[in-house]
Amino acid sequence: MNVRVRFAPAPTGLLHIGNARTALFNYLFARKEKGTFILRIEDTDVERSTDASIEAILQDLQWLGIFWEEGPDIGGPHGPYRQSQRLSLYHGYAEQLFTQGIAYKCFCTPERLESLRKEQLAKGRMPRYDGKCRNLTRSESLKIESEGIRPVLRFHVDRGMVAFEDLVHGRMSFDSNGIGDFIIVRSDGVASYNFACVVDDHLMNISHVIRGDDHLSNTPRQILIHRALGWQPPLFAHHPLILGPDRSPLSKRHGATAVSQYREEGFLPEALLNYLLLLGWNAPSREEILPIERILELFSLSSLSRNASTHSRKKLEWINSQYIRKTEIDQFTRLLLPYFEKAEIQTKALDPQYLTQICSILKENLSLLSQVDEYLGIFFDEKFAFEKEAKDILVHLENREILQKVLSAIGDWFESNGDSISSLLRQLEEKTGRKGKSLYALLRAGMTGKMKGPELVKIIPLLGKERIVKRLKMALELS
Repeated sequence: MNVRVRFAPAPTGLLHIGNARTALFNYLFARKEKGTFILRIEDTDVERSTDASIEAILQDLQWLGIFWEEGPDIGGPHGPYRQSQRLSLYHGYAEQLFTQGIAYKCFCTPERLESLRKEQLAKGRMPRYDGKCRNLTRSESLKIESEGIRPVLRFHVDRGMVAFEDLVHGRMSFDSNGIGDFIIVRSDGVASYNFACVVDDHLMNISHVIRGDDHLSNTPRQILIHRALGWQPPLFAHHPLILGPDRSPLSKRHGATAVSQYREEGFLPEALLNYLLLLGWNAPSREEILPIERILELFSLSSLSRNASTHSRKKLEWINSQYIRKTEIDQFTRLLLPYFEKAEIQTKALDPQYLTQICSILKENLSLLSQVDEYLGIFFDEKFAFEKEAKDILVHLENREILQKVLSAIGDWFESNGDSISSLLRQLEEKTGRKGKSLYALLRAGMTGKMKGPELVKIIPLLGKERIVKRLKMALELS
């Protein structure tokens, strides 16, 4: 089979990480099967769809490293790739179904449909259209239309079962009695999601539809339309959704959900992709940090989990930290530059070697790039300040006496060109009578203004005598 898959987002907002994961599964499957990955924009919701959203979706996918062979920006043999530019195609096939008597005009008002829904729910029934307009004669329809009432076009669903083999869940079966006659063209003439989707999938020769479980209820409707038009439905694979910590579908109330938000926070694209993959798939080897080449070796639709996965910010940050540590220092420095500049650090005026040394130290401490802001005060005097926890330690009388001894010893050590920071720390232990955390916490507070951060043995040589002495004197002046 010539594998052709599509990712078809609606451009009504930012790209959600759940949708990005769907795009990833489609992309990986196409790459694995040497097929074609298509990007299609489903923008029939004219009021909510925007060009800005389309552009943002394209940028986020490209940032993630997900690229397509056909799409709205590059074209292809089955375009256009925006549904808003394909309306005439939908109208033609809708007319075909209407002429064949498979679809009919419905004039029921929203008020009647809502009243019907409430009545059915009150009786414990599944809400569905009752077929009131199904048997209207042509003259009756024309009379109603002459009164200015614009109909929708409904698909006539016959009784029976709709079954298909899902590539994730296995055999799936739906009773058409629970579906009811559904709308394929709205009263404004715009094709519904289910109808436009079917027409596009057929005309674009889509072989596999890979999407979230939330579309499972749409699949029997789409299969019915395929069959009514004499088309072979594609194969379907529905993967579980991503859940929040409270086991409800991941939403804004759980924190960041858009790819662009994670990008701004300083997550690396490789790390985010790796994490999204693990939400619903596990390598047979149980590896967790997987380069794209390794993923392509191991990935298959049959190995996707049938159970929903819970989003873990902690796990995502851990994976990101692993990718940060694997990044070459020159590339890592380039990645951090925008965060330095956002903090108004004039990087162009800095000694490149000093900047590289800072980034090298931070590389082992960051879980995401934006955390660099927490450490700028260590390396740049204009950002230096004593945090409250550090002040609480430094103003203690006994600690002030220790700081005086440290100040004297530090000056002597720099003057004598000390051979190693380890030797300095040993000298400070001897002169102050303190060891371990009780000494190092005080040193960190006085030299960096913080209680946490990179290792002192890496920081001290970079700060130098003048800066350290100045800060220790400032610490002694605290009250």
